[in-house]
Amino acid sequence: MIFLTFTETELRRFTEAVFTAIGCGAGHAALAADVLLKSDLRGIDSHGVARLSGYVRLWEKKRINAQPDIRIVHETLTTATIDGDAGLGLIVAPFAMKVAIEKAKTYGSGWISVKNSNHFGIAGYHALMAVEQDMVGISMTNASPLVAPTYANERLLGTNPMCYAFPAGTYPPVVVDMATAAAANGKLEIAQRSGSEIPEGWVQDASGLSATDPHELKKGGSLLPLGSDKEHGSHKGYGLGAAVDILSAVLSGANYGPWVPPFVAFLEPASDPVGEGIGHFLGAMRVDGFRPVEDFKSHMDTWIRRFKSAKTVEPGQQVVIPGEPEYEAEAQRRQNGIPLIDIVVRDLNELAEKLGIERLSAREIS
Repeated sequence: MIFLTFTETELRRFTEAVFTAIGCGAGHAALAADVLLKSDLRGIDSHGVARLSGYVRLWEKKRINAQPDIRIVHETLTTATIDGDAGLGLIVAPFAMKVAIEKAKTYGSGWISVKNSNHFGIAGYHALMAVEQDMVGISMTNASPLVAPTYANERLLGTNPMCYAFPAGTYPPVVVDMATAAAANGKLEIAQRSGSEIPEGWVQDASGLSATDPHELKKGGSLLPLGSDKEHGSHKGYGLGAAVDILSAVLSGANYGPWVPPFVAFLEPASDPVGEGIGHFLGAMRVDGFRPVEDFKSHMDTWIRRFKSAKTVEPGQQVVIPGEPEYEAEAQRRQNGIPLIDIVVRDLNELAEKLGIERLSAREIS
């Protein structure tokens, strides 16, 4: 596998140009690029610029509105429902989190459910917006139906990620950002590009048997819930995915379960939708609504230190704090550049030619 490296500035300029080319205003293009770049910087390559072609294909199918009128359609003092007007989730979700934060500043917490949106990138981006305001951030979204519930051989849920982010003191924030499936679909896409197999427990084939082919979903297979099978707790992953689906969509009026529109443009949305677009759920809670911020952060640091000093199974190991690998990746990639596999770069340059923007150029790295 060949890797090419780019500076953050190069990829940001390219990504903004793509979103501008499909009709986004300058502010929206910059925000959408920022969400994707945050993913690449944090080492979550499955949700970064590699997804650009997918967004463009959805726009070409008129399933993404490049100039949405994002608005609040229902509201109380601490809650709201937002209609994303079929806009990029990369834009709609930050809008919603800002509303949550403003409510939290006044009333202690803010809770926002979103309908009529699209794929919103990594959940961590939106939750971290609250952390910057000394708040606990929560974000989640439902997604294309690719996951079979425990005992099922039918796709009824998405990978339905959820994120909880907590500010700390001298340490980076604790960020629990995860899919409720055994693996995110983006990891299958990475394996497809690299020509490698996937671990057992990620997918089942069309007959319900465990499989290691990353192309299995195209042949009628399904992703499995977190836990993979009942004996290893898949009913818990199924339950978490169900909770995300209900909070994101049943609560907001978005599509849920098998009616969620697919991210891939070659599949058409359900002909009998039960709602509008994809749904999200975001929340912000002021830390000082519970105790002084500095007290909380001091104890968060104590919590982190204690877990990092835990006895380990083997010498040289260390307990990893949620969000720590991504924080370290971001520091490294800001300094050394962002690596992309050559197949992704080729895809992006084909996109550049189609949209009439400047191609990417990079140096090869080991």
